[in-house]
Amino acid sequence: MPTIQRFEDIEAWKTARSLTKAIYAVTGVGPFARDYGLRDQMQRSAVSILSNIAEGFESRTLAQFIDYLGRAKASAGELRAQLYVACDAGYLSPGQFDELYDVADKCSRQLSRFISYLESQPATARVRETDLEYRV
Repeated sequence: MPTIQRFEDIEAWKTARSLTKAIYAVTGVGPFARDYGLRDQMQRSAVSILSNIAEGFESRTLAQFIDYLGRAKASAGELRAQLYVACDAGYLSPGQFDELYDVADKCSRQLSRFISYLESQPATARVRETDLEYRV
């Protein structure tokens, strides 16, 4: 596995970014755009996924990173539940629901596998920053 140098290199983050873009696209039009509560909550859930991945990567320890990835996975579950609400309210077609649900589920599975991988590593392993020289 190649070394991850930036959070933008993480596949789950890339998936979460695509998911967030798609959520903003569907929640920003028609009656969905006027359901401020659901629209905002879905947008926040999607943003939370990619934000927690990034924040965890930039944290100080592997344990913190794993904790943030768990939070990101929880937000992916929250978003999947909200997709059901949006579909039941008629804001999403069955096809839109399936497409968005599949991406959210993919992201959740990626996070699960990444967490499992990281948990199998020695506790002293660093996720980022190789031997860099800092100049002040």
